[in-house]
Amino acid sequence: MPLYSARRSDSAAPTIRGMGLPTTSPLQIPIFRNVWIATLISNFGGLIQSVGAAWLMLEMTRRADMVALVQTSTALPVVLFSLLGGAIADGLDRRRVMLAAQLFMLAVSVALALCAWHELLSPWLLLGFTFLLGCGASLNAPAWQASVQDMVSRPQVSAAVAINSMGFNLARSTGPAIGGAVVALAGAATAFAVNALSYLALIGVLWRWRPVTEPRLLPRERLASAMAAGLRYVMLSPAIRVVLLRSAVFGVGASAAVALLPLVAERQVGGGALVYGILLGAFGLGAVVAALASTRLRERYATESIVRGASVGFAVALAAASISSVFVLTAVAVLAAGIAWVLALSTFNVTVQLSAPRWVVARVLALYQMAAFGGLASGSWLWGWLARLQGVDNALLGAAVALLVSAALGWLLPLQPAAPRDLDPLRQFHEPETAVPVNARTGPVVISVEWIIDEADVVPFLHNMAERRRIRRRDGAHRWALLRDLHRPQVWIERFTCATWLDYLRHISRVTKDDAGVYERLRALHRGEGLPKVRRLIERSTSSVPWTASGPREVEEPPHPHREL
Repeated sequence: MPLYSARRSDSAAPTIRGMGLPTTSPLQIPIFRNVWIATLISNFGGLIQSVGAAWLMLEMTRRADMVALVQTSTALPVVLFSLLGGAIADGLDRRRVMLAAQLFMLAVSVALALCAWHELLSPWLLLGFTFLLGCGASLNAPAWQASVQDMVSRPQVSAAVAINSMGFNLARSTGPAIGGAVVALAGAATAFAVNALSYLALIGVLWRWRPVTEPRLLPRERLASAMAAGLRYVMLSPAIRVVLLRSAVFGVGASAAVALLPLVAERQVGGGALVYGILLGAFGLGAVVAALASTRLRERYATESIVRGASVGFAVALAAASISSVFVLTAVAVLAAGIAWVLALSTFNVTVQLSAPRWVVARVLALYQMAAFGGLASGSWLWGWLARLQGVDNALLGAAVALLVSAALGWLLPLQPAAPRDLDPLRQFHEPETAVPVNARTGPVVISVEWIIDEADVVPFLHNMAERRRIRRRDGAHRWALLRDLHRPQVWIERFTCATWLDYLRHISRVTKDDAGVYERLRALHRGEGLPKVRRLIERSTSSVPWTASGPREVEEPPHPHREL
């Protein structure tokens, strides 16, 4: 009997006949709408809290680098812990992961408000609290972004990501101004208390949500193995690697807009907490405009064109802010920066979401966040340090140069179009039957596939085998090799190893319909009778058992279409 078996059922939103396009907006789906509204409320609280933290740090220290470190302390946990959060989200119930993260951030926010109310905060204690809030966000964000596909169908993902960006930036357009007013009228402690209350709506929605989950086909991976699998998937996916690199470089330059804005408000424009809040509101308003236009822009322009244009536009906006001392002109520049911010980051996000299958999507999104927030965290520190030594205007000009470098990088490493790919499993999973008893720990398991290839087809065969090698290794295979028979030159043997039988089951369950194109091209080159012969063998050591003439026990199955890719 198989070790693991289950039926898989797919569900999708209604589609337009013959087009595969969703007939409904994601906001017409009740759970997505409820979570979106609750998240919008939470975002308002988070932005009010960020205004209070940044302005309180400015009042306590008057140092540019310490003010910039508020942004760094929020972004750094995402860099350090997002992959762990992604592995947890891929292995556990994402609703519960989000609920735990929200409860943790509620507790931290209450503690921060109490310390501020009793005037117990020091600069480093404030940074410690913002770091803990960032830790909660690093656990919540991968689960939230991956759960979007639990709420909407895959064709609706792009629209859902745009709506999420719009929601966050709707809060950004007015939340900071409200935060500035709260800080100016009632102090930072009140801003922190408002943030604590803002978590309650999302906690309530998540508590009532009961998502329909697919039965688990295989046991959960251990955290270390799951994190390694996520890293391996990204490292062996060239298109995703490019997105991560580009988002990190963009983040370095873009971080100046948020990290230095309190200093721009005070030193460039000569305002106070309310002016800072209004400038943040202008940034958010620009981001809302971009979120509303992003879907249409992605339909008309290539992914690379959007990101490159956003990088250049962002650079011009920062340069304008660096030389302006007029509030209106500065506000217009900050609004333009908000437009560029969302156009680039939402494009990166959509590209990543549409490039990863469900089994690893939270980990891939986590690694994307690590790259983007790594750029934001390092850039925040860099521009804060430069502002302290050379002034805010020179720091903004430096960030503008970094964004021009981000745009130029597109000539060397262009982004691939964010076209939807069919990343559903190729087939319903079934554990192969064996004549030799096996269990989850049996191994190492050696797989060989025999191909018969004419001499005239060797070059295209090798070309497709190179892609097959990448896919095999990406999905967990080790020691992949391609062998040619010296006595029968038409015979080629593809061979690879999985550490255990369970690892092999995971490997074959990860093959997607998009991957099948490589197999079909190889199958067309095969000249043997029937399909290529697949053999599964268990590697045995001669040091622990007596040697027999029969050698390792071999299992061969009759050919079956797509049984082994």
